[in-house]
Amino acid sequence: MNALTNLFTPDCIALDNPAKNRSDAFAAAGELFAQRVGINAAEVVGFLNAREDLGSTALGAGVAIPHGRVKGLKQPSAAMMRLKDPIEFAAPDGEPVSTLIFLLVPEKATQQHLEILSSIAQLLSDAQARQLLSTAVDPVKVCELLQQWGSTK
Repeated sequence: MNALTNLFTPDCIALDNPAKNRSDAFAAAGELFAQRVGINAAEVVGFLNAREDLGSTALGAGVAIPHGRVKGLKQPSAAMMRLKDPIEFAAPDGEPVSTLIFLLVPEKATQQHLEILSSIAQLLSDAQARQLLSTAVDPVKVCELLQQWGSTK
């Protein structure tokens, strides 16, 4: 079992989202979290923007991990979004982003939060995993990849 095992479900996987910029992507993520966790979508966008204002969460190679701390949240929650067309995200390599893994964690940082971020970063640093995430057509398959990644490494 890894830090991602219980974090993803098929209903938090959005493939080929039509977002045209970071604001659109964050709004779509806000809606995903509002439905899944019951957090106000505008508040989610605020938390994501607050973190992004500190520096881009893009890793390079077309991926980013937008994340934020949420007051009142009891457990970490995540969502994965693949964009139909890549968007500018101030990535260190200058490449646009098309795969985003969003993470919301309780306001108080914990070791679990750091382990989850580390696992997501390792996943997105794996070229084979990025390829699978960028081509998968079934949210269930994407969810399985995210849940099982690292358990065979």
